Amino acid sequence: MTALQERDKPVLNNGPSSSFASRPFARALAIIALALAAGGCVFAPAESFTLQAEVPADFRVKADAYYEPASGETCEAPPRQRGKVAPNRKFFTSEFQSIPRTAEFQIPLTTRAGGCPLVLSSLKLNLDAKWGTRWSDLGGDFASLSFYDALADDRPDFPASGIQAFQGQCQWLFRTVGPERAIIKILHCRALDADGQMVKRMAGGVLQRDQLPGRTVRMVFGMAKKEEPYMGDNWVRFPQGWKRCLGKSLEDPYAFCRGNTTDFKSFKMPDGRECTVYPNCTE
Repeated sequence: MTALQERDKPVLNNGPSSSFASRPFARALAIIALALAAGGCVFAPAESFTLQAEVPADFRVKADAYYEPASGETCEAPPRQRGKVAPNRKFFTSEFQSIPRTAEFQIPLTTRAGGCPLVLSSLKLNLDAKWGTRWSDLGGDFASLSFYDALADDRPDFPASGIQAFQGQCQWLFRTVGPERAIIKILHCRALDADGQMVKRMAGGVLQRDQLPGRTVRMVFGMAKKEEPYMGDNWVRFPQGWKRCLGKSLEDPYAFCRGNTTDFKSFKMPDGRECTVYPNCTE
């Protein structure tokens, strides 16, 4: 451990009020005393980075940061107590807004739990979005970041601009549920490749911890203009929209097309309308 260094030599007053006349010296003594009481060590303030999540309108962002013992440590974080947040996790939340915006959080890179020094290991960025006006008209997906002591040699260094951006895109996938074949939507968010195309992997990436203090990580999400069916072989696309395959009967909850592109069944839109084509309702 590194002891506090004395920057200014205290000047003692020989007058009647000489005890602790130098306030900087008194503060230094107080800090040392508190540090010794805590275990004999003085720790620098925890370093952090700025996390920015750029999202479309009607989105909410929640970050779940997970910490683990630093390299070489043999201690463990104490177990989670009933009704309390796990000591090795930190949560950050923004609320829904009706316009596109950027949510911003300060994420500590280190913390302590039960005397055990912990470092940021991973972060899950939860994305919730509204697709309708009812309280249940919500969809959710997530992106993730992982943090390491060092990265592979072929990984590029953190940008000189001080900002590392990861690109993603979300899309609404529609399906029917229940005996009334009600339309609901599922949020689907994935990374974008260099050509701006959605890929199978989650948005996010890997970062080196010691490159992050004071810097910014941006997670940028757009929204696809077109919706797609949640499952394959359930819907057939026509110029006027998507039609729901009949399947074995009106009661068939799976209703795969299986090559039958002439028999379809109606479904119910969120506003209660009985429709035959999505999203235009009527042909």
